[in-house]
Amino acid sequence: MTVRAADFAALLSPESDSLSLPVGFAVAAGVGLGFGVVWLLTRQARRLAVTEAAQMVDVAKREAAVSAEEVKQKAEAEIQMRRAESNREFDRREIESELKLREIRSHEESLALLDFQLEQKQERLSRENAAVKQARDAMRALSKSLRKRLEGMASMDAEEIRKQLREEVMLECQDELRALRREILERSDQDVENEAKRILIAAMQRLASRPNNDITATIVQLPNEEMKGRIIGREGRNIKVFEAATGVTLLIDESPQMVLISSFDPVRREIARVALEGLVQDGRIHPASIEEFVKRAQEDVGVQATQAGEAAVQRLGINGLNPEVIKLLGRLKYRFSYTQNVLDHSVEVGFLCSLIASEVGLDPNLAKRAGLLHDIGKAVDGEYEGSHAHIGAEFIKRHGETPIVVNAVAAHHEEVNPETVYAGLVILADTVSAVRPGARAESMTNYLQRLERLEKLALSLEGVQQAYAIQAGREIRVVVSPQQVTDERARELAKTLRNRIEEELQYPSTIKITVIRESRYTETAT
Repeated sequence: MTVRAADFAALLSPESDSLSLPVGFAVAAGVGLGFGVVWLLTRQARRLAVTEAAQMVDVAKREAAVSAEEVKQKAEAEIQMRRAESNREFDRREIESELKLREIRSHEESLALLDFQLEQKQERLSRENAAVKQARDAMRALSKSLRKRLEGMASMDAEEIRKQLREEVMLECQDELRALRREILERSDQDVENEAKRILIAAMQRLASRPNNDITATIVQLPNEEMKGRIIGREGRNIKVFEAATGVTLLIDESPQMVLISSFDPVRREIARVALEGLVQDGRIHPASIEEFVKRAQEDVGVQATQAGEAAVQRLGINGLNPEVIKLLGRLKYRFSYTQNVLDHSVEVGFLCSLIASEVGLDPNLAKRAGLLHDIGKAVDGEYEGSHAHIGAEFIKRHGETPIVVNAVAAHHEEVNPETVYAGLVILADTVSAVRPGARAESMTNYLQRLERLEKLALSLEGVQQAYAIQAGREIRVVVSPQQVTDERARELAKTLRNRIEEELQYPSTIKITVIRESRYTETAT
């Protein structure tokens, strides 16, 4: 509210009404007081506004400083990250450059070596060319001199002389070349044979193995005769449950304090032995305990087989075998071929392969791997069809073995063609391990019976006149009638005899079958 000065002066003038003086003074005082209050309020509001503005400016400055600091930190972090990426990229490129530089240096060294070898070859060729040229010049001079002499001594012209000399030289050279070739071949054959004998003898002398005993039955000792009755049980209940659970036959006869476990499956026989020994030691023999001990024995034998496989692999120092292959390999511990344990035989073949490979300059690790796995098919369950060589090859092929090892396993009985020299090594080492003294011995009675059965089997075929088992039963020679058996039939006869031998006979290693068909014509001059 604004009070004009004229009005205020009028109120104070003496001419004004005396009654109106107090009223005017009061109005003026109110107006002044109101002005002062308004001024004070306005000043206070201005001060508050200035303070709030200063606070807002201060807050804005602090927020701006924080934002700037965050932006600065983000920029520094991004700079550090990009710097680290740049450093990594620089290190990577530096490493690549170093590798490329090494490759270039290696290529340079190889090229330098090749240049040096090339220079040597060129020098040798130059010397040989010079020698050949010199010999050719000497021959030409000799031929020219001889031609002149012949022309002077006879009335033959140059063409006839040239033809005659050519024929004589060819005849002389052919005789010399044949004699030289025969001499070289004979010497080479003798050298190869001597070297082969040396390698085999060296390998066999470096490896000494102990013979094993064949096991077709297992004997379990009993603490007393009463235990036999407990094993049999009431009405034969216990022995029936045991035989059904293990798949073996228990022979309880009059032998004192012993039970014979019979089975052609060595793994089942071992499970039965462990289970029966546990039952005898525990003393509680009834169907429930029998099943419990058989199950426990199966687990124990499985663990022992795995440990045996790992021990064989560790003994040969082979790495990278599949655990399933090692587990199956350990089952060979319970298998025997006559007096030879199959797992020990496999380890021995692995050692022999390694030794022979070292002698001839091949990879001994690859050779011992093939030798160790060559008989693994014998541990595969019987429901698989085929020979143990084929089954073993397919098994290790499914578990990641190399084609070289697979072929060596499949070809170690020559059922398939050997594709590498390592297959030949396995065949050789398998034969050496099987035929060494004491490896697969058998009694004289069994030996004679086996030879007799082999000859009878051959004689039972139509058209066979004579059959002879030779080389300790490892070869059978069959003489057929040429009137009844043709050449094609003789070939089929050999295959038929091979199949019957494999199906009906048990024999160590392999048997070679030779069918002989010949015709003889005899005349007598009088």
